[in-house]
Amino acid sequence: MASAGWENHQAALEIVVPARNEARRLPEGLAGLCRKAAALPLSAAIVVVDSASTDGTGDLVRGWPRGPVPVRLVRCERPGKGVAVRAGLLATRAPFAGFCDADMATELSALDTAVSLLAAGHPVVIGSRALGESVVEDRSSAVRRVGAAVFRAMARQIVPDATDTQCGFKFFSGPLVRAAVQPLRTGGFAFDIELLANCRRLGATLTEIPVCWRDVAGSTFSVVRHSAAVFGDVAALWLRTRAEPAAGRAPVPRAPVPREPDPREPALCEGPRPAVTGPT
Repeated sequence: MASAGWENHQAALEIVVPARNEARRLPEGLAGLCRKAAALPLSAAIVVVDSASTDGTGDLVRGWPRGPVPVRLVRCERPGKGVAVRAGLLATRAPFAGFCDADMATELSALDTAVSLLAAGHPVVIGSRALGESVVEDRSSAVRRVGAAVFRAMARQIVPDATDTQCGFKFFSGPLVRAAVQPLRTGGFAFDIELLANCRRLGATLTEIPVCWRDVAGSTFSVVRHSAAVFGDVAALWLRTRAEPAAGRAPVPRAPVPREPDPREPALCEGPRPAVTGPT
């Protein structure tokens, strides 16, 4: 169940953190995010999505000490980063919402810029490691770098105005992202492309910001185990995009609270509805 502190907290920004078996890395990152969120010029709250973890990730979040920034847990029984982010974003209600990775690879100073742009009316603000002003510390292998270049070229066929679809730092107008994530079908690491494409289809423009990003050891992405599925997801997205009718874009949603997902609809987070809990 949600903590009383969370129930009484009216956040202007909710930050989703997908976490699968992150009991070791999460404490440091979550503590840093709480400190940064408390210093923002608007009220913030954090939603950690336990993505079918088999370690103590869920227990860690449930036992997180109360502070000025509430932290709650959403449990998702089906693994997949896209599945987790979708569940977390659909659990938000704030005017602004977004997500960042559990390893906090993107320096959190970027939150200041993102919040400023959101408040100024930019509906989608995403970090990009490809911008000239970005500082990137990358220890990837040559094979992974080549694969990333091919992936970026494919992604541009779907989201041509994004130079980096995969940086795990994205923030949005809340009503917009809840509408864009509702029909999300990509459950794996390529979900960002579909999410951004859905935002564009709703009439939103993308604003990219430079970031300081470092390659943090312990990522759950494996070139050997996941590359085929990721490239398959991108190809499927491209085919779906090509097959869609060239209809006019729908207006960007502005309703303060989007409709609740119909439990009869197919969802990426299968089984029982995601449980929302907080510290006890």
